[in-house]
This record gives sequence, C-alpha cells and structure tokens, in this order.
Amino acid sequence: MKLLVAVKRVVDYNVKVRVKADKSGVETAGVKMSMNPFDEIAVEEAVRLKEKGVASEIIVVSIGVAQAQETIRTGLAMGADRGILVETDVAVEPLAVAKILKEVALKEEVDAVILGKQAIDDDMNATGQMLAALLGWPQGTFASKVEVADGAATVTREVDGGLETVKLSLPAVITADLRLNEPRYASLPNIMKARKKAIDTLKPADLNVDVTPRLTTINVNEPSARKAGIKVPDVATLVEKLRNEAKVI
Repeated sequence: MKLLVAVKRVVDYNVKVRVKADKSGVETAGVKMSMNPFDEIAVEEAVRLKEKGVASEIIVVSIGVAQAQETIRTGLAMGADRGILVETDVAVEPLAVAKILKEVALKEEVDAVILGKQAIDDDMNATGQMLAALLGWPQGTFASKVEVADGAATVTREVDGGLETVKLSLPAVITADLRLNEPRYASLPNIMKARKKAIDTLKPADLNVDVTPRLTTINVNEPSARKAGIKVPDVATLVEKLRNEAKVI
C-alpha cells in the first residue's frame, strides 16, 4: 500500500502572527515557519500504518516556495520515504492544491491520500474534500481513528455531537483531526538520514495545473481590541447591565 501525505509550510503555531504594515497580508519575513500541525498528525498516522505493515511506502508532497523543502525534510525525518516539492511562488488556493494533489496521486498510483483537515494559516478546510471530488474517491474527513484492512479503511470521524464511523473502499482520501494521534519528535539520527532521502521537484505546469489565484485580497486587518471586563456586585446588577447597556436580553 502506497500513501501520499500532503504537508504545508505555515507560520509556526507558537509565533504571534503580525499583519504587514501595508495590510497586504501576514508578515512572514524573518518569521519561524514549520509544518502545519494537522499535517504533522497526517504524517504520523502514515508512519504508524507503515510500522504496522499496512503501508509499504510513504511519499510526502508540499506545494510552495523552495524553502518548503525543509517542511518535507521534517516529514522524511519522521519516517516518510521520499518527497515531492511542487515549487511555485504563487499563493496557491485550495482548488489549485487539490488539482495538483490529484495529478501527483494518479502519477504515483497511491492507495490513499492523507492530509490535515485544515491549515492553521487560512483555516479553509477545503482541500481534502475537493481532492476526493476531483478523484472520485471516497473520503473520511475529521478522522480521529483509522484502521486499514482487506482493501478498506475504517475511519472514525468527529462530528457535531459525537462520532461517526465510515468504511471506505481504497483508494480514498482521509483528513486528520487533532485527536487522531500525537506526532513523534524526529530523532537526530533520523534527521540526518532525512537529508539523504530524495526530494523530486516539479512545477505546476509539469502537471498541467493553472495556479493563478481566483481571489484577490483587498486588505488584512488585526482583530479589534476587546474591551476589558468588569465585575458586578450581584445578579440584579448583571441583569440590569445586560438589558440596558449590552441590550442582549
């Protein structure tokens, strides 16, 4: 079984995000970047499937600038076998990402694509669903548990109010939720080995995919500052303020 795992290079989740002075976007110059946390979970799940003997090869793919090779190296250090970088300086939107992943998945003849349910930079939560539609494959989104046997994947999904279990015939698309697993830390020996693993570089044009943006960002602004809260002496005062000041009751 061959697995394709998509990973995205994003601003590290420990970094306080700042808006550029010209309000054209988020500041990334001189900012620590890392793998999208949900994609880390996807890589970990693929590695665990390989350790169980279910998967035979794991390919990590990233779409973006040349520096995304470091994100791929992180996946290789965690246990993936090889990487693919689809290099572009354009900010690629979910539909274009899905089209690229479709072409890579078909080219590599993979049995499943695993990716994070969303990226923490734009929170789109769209790529996995679009990819499944383009491929015509079944999908298991928001996965909190994955089991593979007899040519099918049983996926426990997190849904509003509980859990849902679906059985998908392979090939399939699976998106990882937060509680699927806890990603491992790559050991120093594995980090060194990852430097020797192959990373193939492609361009979107090599896959006949147009990545021209369909959306135009007008401006980006910081969230409005919240006013400080106050303490009230009793319930009657609280009700009075909610009714007359906040006007919510």
